[in-house]
Amino acid sequence: MKQKQVLFVVAECQKFVQTGGLADVAGSLPKAVNGISRAYKVRVIMPLYRTIIKKYEKKLKFLGSTTVSLAWRHLYCGVYTMKLDKIDYYFIDNKYYFDRDEIYGHYDDGERFAFFSKSIFDSFSIIGFIPDIIHTHDWHSALVNIYLDILYKKNGRFAEIKSLFTIHNIQYQGIFDLSFSDDIIGIDSTYCEIIEYNGLINLIKGAIVCSDLVTTVSPRYAREITTAYYAHGLENITRIYNKKIVGITNGIDIEFYNPATDENLAVNYTDETIEHKQQNKAALQASFNLNPNLDIPLICIISRLVAHKGLDLVVDQFEEIMKEKVQIVILGKGDSYYQDKFQEFMRRYPGRVCTLIAFDINLSKKIYGSCDFLLMPSKAEPCGLSQMIASRYGTVPIVRAVGGLYDTVKPYNDGEGGGFVFKEYSGSEMTSAIKEAINLYNNKDKYQELMKKIMRTDFSWNVSAKSYLQLYKELIKNK
Repeated sequence: MKQKQVLFVVAECQKFVQTGGLADVAGSLPKAVNGISRAYKVRVIMPLYRTIIKKYEKKLKFLGSTTVSLAWRHLYCGVYTMKLDKIDYYFIDNKYYFDRDEIYGHYDDGERFAFFSKSIFDSFSIIGFIPDIIHTHDWHSALVNIYLDILYKKNGRFAEIKSLFTIHNIQYQGIFDLSFSDDIIGIDSTYCEIIEYNGLINLIKGAIVCSDLVTTVSPRYAREITTAYYAHGLENITRIYNKKIVGITNGIDIEFYNPATDENLAVNYTDETIEHKQQNKAALQASFNLNPNLDIPLICIISRLVAHKGLDLVVDQFEEIMKEKVQIVILGKGDSYYQDKFQEFMRRYPGRVCTLIAFDINLSKKIYGSCDFLLMPSKAEPCGLSQMIASRYGTVPIVRAVGGLYDTVKPYNDGEGGGFVFKEYSGSEMTSAIKEAINLYNNKDKYQELMKKIMRTDFSWNVSAKSYLQLYKELIKNK
């Protein structure tokens, strides 16, 4: 049987450029699918950002160029490629749109990613194949599914291509004024009702309508986004199309996150040599100016510093938490309010709190491999990777039972479960869970048993990749 081609369309990808969990998925899932099936080959296409050129300039191979029509614009589009970890990557080049210091946060992000989405179809003749399945992710590439359905298929082109759209976080929907339709993306009023919602253009809504299948990043989240509390206004759409929405829990790259080989750690360890982790804790305390005391539990928060991560609970309860014998390390960047608050706490509690305003993968791995607990009190959490990464390093998660946290962390109950869980979005419940975790920490034998147990839990992409492969097969079967 001829090998089926799947094209991953993403705005970011681990090892090239990363701001969040999407990049982890884009860097890990294709490799996992290719590893379990020869019948399907997954390739990845993304923008050619400045940081990628700086890092991989000598490895990038120029394939060719074309002109992309975007409404009234006619724009240069170059296509480059390189192979990494046995995956074929393709990059869309346009220096005006992508030669910038930051990949998001620009006034013309809508236009930038509209160009990227439209360029996918013009790149087929250059990359040398037409995919059987296009798998897009979040609003940045949602227009690919929309263009495929209402611009190409309705005109008889690319009719055999199936489309899958993954929602990583429904809060970010790609919302623009109605003029965006004619002036930027070039879709006339005939199809405006497909991409219009509440008097605005909504790209996530359009992708849900136009895609053959939609996935979310955990089963719980697939159910949650049909409710008003979690859907951010799109509950009417997710309820209508709920039969084509499937929840598949993300995995993690267990080779990339591996305490036995991680070069960021002072000392490597496994579940059989878990006692060596204490040496990492001592090294971290020294480098972060924390009081040297291995008997005090060390809690980390590794997160984007934004409201939906539950950080208002942490701010509200911080003084109560610090009444316990604990140390806290915070790594992340985001809203200035939370950045300022956590820096203030560091000044208020010298030797007990360290705040690092940064997004740094290597530093995060060092922290995972040194701390005793991870605190993740999210208001909403589509999947979450931190709780799985922490478990891989033997760092016990303290989480709220929401989204993917509900699916991946079961409450500890004298040997059962893999972490500490609270249900209500409440500061007092969160603090109670922290105190419960501290009590276990003081029982060294039971705490070490839990550390070993969570390190042995399979959070790899194997299960998730098989689920995605089954969806790919269903899409091909229904051609």
